[in-house]
Formats: sequence, C-alpha cells, structure tokens
Amino acid sequence: MLPSVSTLWPEPPPPTADEVAARLRTERRGHVLAMRMERTDKRNAIDVAMTTALDTALTTLDDDPELRCGVLTGGPEAFSAGTDISVGPGAPTPRGGNYGVVARRRTTPLIAAVEGIAFGGGFEIALACDFVIASTTARFALPEVGLGLAANCGALFRGPRALPPSVARQMLLTGDPLPVERAHELGFVTELVEPGRAEARALELADRVAARSPVAVQATLQALDAALRDADNRGWADTDDAVARVVASEDRVEGVAAFFAKRAPEFTGR
Repeated sequence: MLPSVSTLWPEPPPPTADEVAARLRTERRGHVLAMRMERTDKRNAIDVAMTTALDTALTTLDDDPELRCGVLTGGPEAFSAGTDISVGPGAPTPRGGNYGVVARRRTTPLIAAVEGIAFGGGFEIALACDFVIASTTARFALPEVGLGLAANCGALFRGPRALPPSVARQMLLTGDPLPVERAHELGFVTELVEPGRAEARALELADRVAARSPVAVQATLQALDAALRDADNRGWADTDDAVARVVASEDRVEGVAAFFAKRAPEFTGR
C-alpha cells in the first residue's frame, strides 16, 4: 500500500530533464552509489524535480546488480527541510511513494548521512533509511503540527519504532527539534561524527556493506522488511486517515498562511 496523493497542492507540470539533473548529484564509487541532494538555496526542500531525481536514483540502486549499497546526503549545510510548502513534492511514485523514497521496498541497503537540519519530510527520509550517520551539526524535527498538518511520510509509525514512543510523541505533538546528541544516545543516529564528516563516514560503512555477500545482504534486508510489512501497511492507512482530517480543517489553511506570512498562527481547532 502506498500513501495517497496529497490534495494540498495542484498537480505540478512535469519537471524538465535539466531540473531533475540539477536536484541530485550521483556518483558510482565501485559498488556504492553516492547521492547528494543539491538544492541548497531551499535547504534541499523537495519539489517534483527532487522527487523524480530521488525516485530515479533509488530505482537504479535497486535494479543494477553491480550496486550493493547507497549513501544519501544533502551536503554540508542541510540534509533536507522536507516538502517545499510553496509548490509541493509532486505525486507519490509507483515504486517509492512520497518523495520517491519513503514507501519503497528496497532490496539494496541505504545509509543517510546528515549534516544540518533534517526537518519534516527530511527526517522521514532518514527514518526510511537503514541507518543514519550524523555530524554534531545535525538537528531533527517534525514541525508539521505547527502548520496545521500531520506528518505524512512515515513518521507516525516509524518515529515510535526508531525512538522511544514518548520521545517520538513529543516530537510529533510539539514540533520541537531533537538534538543530535540525544538522537545518538537513543540509538536513532548510528554514529555521531565531527562536522563535515558524515558523508565520508557513511561511504566508509557503505564500502564495508558492499564487501559482504550481496546475496546474504539482500536476503537479510528483505527478511527485515517482511517482518515489518503488515505494520507498515497499517501505518500508511492510519496516516492517510490523519492527513485527510487535517486537509479538511481550517487550521491547515491558517497554519500554511501563517508560515508564508512569517507570523504566529492563530488556530481555532476547526
């Protein structure tokens, strides 16, 4: 089951090939595919071109038998600020779901390398990866409730799985950031490194994964995925229910309007 198409934004025109190419830089390093989001002026906020680029790269990662591990990063300043609220991320893709990432049934391991913010959908992309390497500059947050929205890319069920449920609830219900040191202490961040070192360390670990038996790694990943499949399907259905409720609310309209006006929202609970 894939999350339903959001009704918050009109359907955007298809991105051009140049727009897609500009959003994500990919590099093959032996059996490892390194992917870097490159929309620094928008803190790697995800629009339809970014969704298309991510979906294409991750499909290559899964379908090319020469690739055994992937690393996804946003560069030294920001991992991702999540959805570009001004235009939306485009429709979920058939294989990847939202952003081309979060509902994908991957057969190849994927490591997130986080510097700077991973907010909203950026955090949810990290939650969808197999493990997370972060520098001391990283910050994680789920600020959707402050916009009158609900997290719709997996955090409602993956958050309480990756973190103690009480911590996930606090993030989801307050929108307050989780310091990276705390995220490491709680086990969500696998390794904490110095600023500027997250991608390099993630690539080192990707090389270690790639040196192992591809058959054994793939079988292990698929078994782990199968163990969570039923829970994930229920999680996506419950997420769709939550999103449908907020989409129909006046609070959602007020929250988004306040965001663009750079003012505090005045929620009414309707």
